[in-house]
Amino acid sequence: MHNTNPQAARNIGSGFCTFALALLLAGCGGGDGGSETIGSLRLIGDYAIKTKTLYQGVEFGGISGLDRAPDGSYWAISDERGGERGTPRFYNLAIDFDAGAFNSVRIDKMVTIKGPDGNNLSGTTRTADPEGIRVAPNGNLSISSEGNYTSPTNLFQPFVREVQTDGTFVRSFDTPAAFNYVDNTTTGARSNKLFEALAVAPNGTVYTANEDALIEDGPITSLAAGSVVRVLKLDPVSAKTTAQYAYQLPKIPVDKAATGAFAPDNGLPELLAVSDNTFIAIERAFADGVGNTIRLVLTTIEADTTDVQGLKSLVGASYKPMKRELLLEMPIVYQGVKIDNIEGISWGPRLANGHRSLVLVADNNFADNQVTQFMAFEVVPK
Repeated sequence: MHNTNPQAARNIGSGFCTFALALLLAGCGGGDGGSETIGSLRLIGDYAIKTKTLYQGVEFGGISGLDRAPDGSYWAISDERGGERGTPRFYNLAIDFDAGAFNSVRIDKMVTIKGPDGNNLSGTTRTADPEGIRVAPNGNLSISSEGNYTSPTNLFQPFVREVQTDGTFVRSFDTPAAFNYVDNTTTGARSNKLFEALAVAPNGTVYTANEDALIEDGPITSLAAGSVVRVLKLDPVSAKTTAQYAYQLPKIPVDKAATGAFAPDNGLPELLAVSDNTFIAIERAFADGVGNTIRLVLTTIEADTTDVQGLKSLVGASYKPMKRELLLEMPIVYQGVKIDNIEGISWGPRLANGHRSLVLVADNNFADNQVTQFMAFEVVPK
């Protein structure tokens, strides 16, 4: 049973999931940085906000990105596209947990997202599909959108933008045209498979990635084979894309139920910077009628990782992808917790014992059979 009481939370047992390697952490997230290693992650607990919860008369949900601010609060972005449950927006949250329990999540502010014209993004038609949010070194926010594709004459392109914390537009990053929608069939981006992942490295460099393969780069993931996506490196000064790196997605681990209506999938919904060239990636697989399988992966841009921006297609091409090492796999039920649609990850605060923490969040898709699920982990040094 999911806990929706803001004064209490479900406290999960203190089991450990031991990594096969140590991870060097750099200073990222809310000013609680410092170099150390990860020997294991201990699940502290989970907390859920029920679907149809209202804040200022607007339904809370669709949380697809999460990042901790220097003041200890969290910015969380909703993937509301406009025209369904309000205007595209993000929130400021107070998240409280310690080494013993996940205590509460409180919604403190709702901010509508504005476009370059200074007006709110459309609240009556689908335009943006906000997915990622990160705090920039200057205190502003970087946000990503998958855009929206309906037909070749009815589409809104994906973007990465910088906005102020009041939602005011600051600038757009220049992403390659190869990531734009064309016809969803012959070339370019695939519908709803674009810029979900978003990371800001300690040096300010912004990274984003398509969720599954571009049409030129081959088929999307299947039960038989994986796919390849591109991680874009965006310069924080010029706002230009300076490099692209290939990230290999594995095949889908679990098939849909016999009664499932949708084909299973696997994608890259998020990246969290660990250092200037190392990230924790979320791989999120979904099997209709079965559930979600979530993997946390350590991925690194090494000195000899190929910059693939000069390759129009990765099919049959020769390149070295980003290094990928599995850190943690959470099956459909993990330590007694049914895993929901995890799409966001953030550093949390230092715990009383000095250890770092991580927070995951699930996008509930505004569905009655899902919840906005938060999970907190203690980072136990090796």
